[in-house]
Amino acid sequence: MSKFILELKWRNMLHDLTPGIEDFISKKSESAYIGFDPTSDSLHIGSLVPIMLLAHFQRYGHKPIALIGGATGMIGDPSGKSSERKLLDEQTLISNQKKIKKQLSKFLIFDSGKENRAEILNNYDWMKSFSFLQFIRDYGKHISVNYMMSKDSVKNRISSKNASGMSYTEFSYQMVQGYDFLHIKRNYDCYIQMGGSDQWGNITTGMELIRRVDTDKGYALTCPLITRADGKKFGKSEQGNIWLDKSKTSVFRFYQYWLNTTDEDAEKFIKIFTFLPKSEIDELINEHKEAPHMRILQKKLAGEITTIVHSEEEMNKSAEASNVLFSKNFHNEISKIDEKTFLEIFEGVPSAEIKYSELKEGIEITKLLSEKTGFLSSNSAARRSLEENSISVNKTKVDLTCIIEKKDLINDKYILLNKGKKNTFLVKFN
Repeated sequence: MSKFILELKWRNMLHDLTPGIEDFISKKSESAYIGFDPTSDSLHIGSLVPIMLLAHFQRYGHKPIALIGGATGMIGDPSGKSSERKLLDEQTLISNQKKIKKQLSKFLIFDSGKENRAEILNNYDWMKSFSFLQFIRDYGKHISVNYMMSKDSVKNRISSKNASGMSYTEFSYQMVQGYDFLHIKRNYDCYIQMGGSDQWGNITTGMELIRRVDTDKGYALTCPLITRADGKKFGKSEQGNIWLDKSKTSVFRFYQYWLNTTDEDAEKFIKIFTFLPKSEIDELINEHKEAPHMRILQKKLAGEITTIVHSEEEMNKSAEASNVLFSKNFHNEISKIDEKTFLEIFEGVPSAEIKYSELKEGIEITKLLSEKTGFLSSNSAARRSLEENSISVNKTKVDLTCIIEKKDLINDKYILLNKGKKNTFLVKFN
């Protein structure tokens, strides 16, 4: 059996493959491609599984090709969608491609003299020269409507009660993607298309086109769609997508997403989203089971993937910031963290601004909690919470006698308020 296939199996990254593909890739170095959606200027972590597929493929001596769907991105893949997407212009798609290549280069080797160096293509480069009549005459006639209607991506949209139907533009998507496979096979000697399991229908349409037009054979390999143990969609947080671009998702929040995974998910994800060998992962899993409170798997997972996507330096900053939140010497430790990282830690936390001059005489805690910030609804609510011993200032419990002074500020600017463990509020003094 192919070492590449064995790698995917133990990592639980193999969903389906076509017969004969193992023999095909065992004989010599081959090429395989995966398509990426260029409708954003960043990939998100939902793209990491296909990226890892290409990375493992290259590590076993094969050539990975990342296909940016500049043409198909103008249409929008209906797979898994209940409505049609907004279409983007050419300039936006070209700009997005450049940024996506930079992100892919964290996983794939593009710049090398080796034959299996990674390559990035854009299907707009060959689709833009087609006229509509030429395309349907030369290729549309080879795939029947009955065949296209049998695909789940089409059936699900047409049969959905909530859907507004499917436009001809979207219906044609699988033909355009099918032609991609034919074109890349002809021009780049690439006989394999890989992708998520939801792409099986589109991939096999390409195989069918290759069979009918060139009387040749293509191969398909798909990975499973990743789900979380709690049933929620992988790659999403309460704030939305987790992006690979740190301007869209801060490094700290990226790190925290992986750190906060459940034990069950961490055991699954560390196989999929790291390059750690089986022996090391097995050892980590055993260590974790002996002391789950240490969160060994989560820390290793977060550290590995954050280092790859961002850098070891950025990962270390995020790990340090994460540790500070649970430090017994919170005020001193948090003051050592730079302001950018500090604000990333408390991104999305409710906040208020107060004039620095108001600290001259000090601020009574009840006033700070209510009338000065609105964190609590009233002075009486503030007093009640203080009497219940549920209020903390900079992670230290306080009572009714507390007066906030300049010495209490974090980095001479901030005060962190907590009611219980879950309600956090940030005060900034200007």
